[in-house]
Amino acid sequence: MDTYMSLAAYGDDAQEALTAAVREINRLERELSRTIATSDVYKINADGAAAVSDETAALLQSAIACSEKTGGLFDVTIAPLVALWGITTDSPRVPAQSEIASLLPLVGSEHIHIDGNSVALDSGCSVDLGGIAKGYASDRVAEILKQHGVTGAAVSLGGNVYVCGQKPDGSVWNVAVQDPKDTSAYAMTLALTDTFAVTSGGYQRNFTAPDGTVYQHILDPKTGCPVQSDLLSVTIVSDSGTLADACSTALYVMGEQEAVNFWRQTGGFEMVLITADGRLLYTPGLAEKITTPEEGRYAAAAIDA
Repeated sequence: MDTYMSLAAYGDDAQEALTAAVREINRLERELSRTIATSDVYKINADGAAAVSDETAALLQSAIACSEKTGGLFDVTIAPLVALWGITTDSPRVPAQSEIASLLPLVGSEHIHIDGNSVALDSGCSVDLGGIAKGYASDRVAEILKQHGVTGAAVSLGGNVYVCGQKPDGSVWNVAVQDPKDTSAYAMTLALTDTFAVTSGGYQRNFTAPDGTVYQHILDPKTGCPVQSDLLSVTIVSDSGTLADACSTALYVMGEQEAVNFWRQTGGFEMVLITADGRLLYTPGLAEKITTPEEGRYAAAAIDA
């Protein structure tokens, strides 16, 4: 998961719920991590094929569906390029264009072949579920909290937030979204309950090359390079953590206009876009839920449906 997580729950069975939730997150880490040698994902990548759990096979199917839905702008087969750049490792580097070009043909969901519990990859390909696994984990945590009958909960798995029920004082949860230009501050809050809110942005992880160029960790599957977007961040609000995780990444890659068009064409979720030119754009369904700071740096406006 490679992120800081916090979980809070209220109710008679809250402690047991949280213990079960943490146990589930750790289980998923062991099953879905690209770096743990006993995980399903590690075995697929190492051997080119593996028998996996029903859960891993289903999540890969979901990833393929998200790739098709977003025109390949979310794609778990980008793993070879992620490894090439190494932006989230201790030794990031700027690869030669020839290196990038040699790996681009390996990117595409058509390289994943699933038959029941058997998963195979085309030669040279590998997968990385980092863009969808935390969303899936938050879905699983939500199910566990519901089973334990908690009266309210707030879960943050990095940029993946789930809230349900109410706070002890009876009010709804206020989910703060970081200001991409000042991560010690927030750009807005959203009054939410019983939903997932996932934020993606290049400001979260990056590295500075020797020439002073800053490269962010989100790669464009079409170019094999860090995204150059007119967006600073994308927040997706949805009743599916898995969908919100994948879509927040894909829409960030798309950029403002294509992201708005995608929302208009597909629907099924709400979103907030923070643009590089200082605007905060939100879908109409969030109009009564969004609050921006009085001294905020972004001009808020609703997106026309």
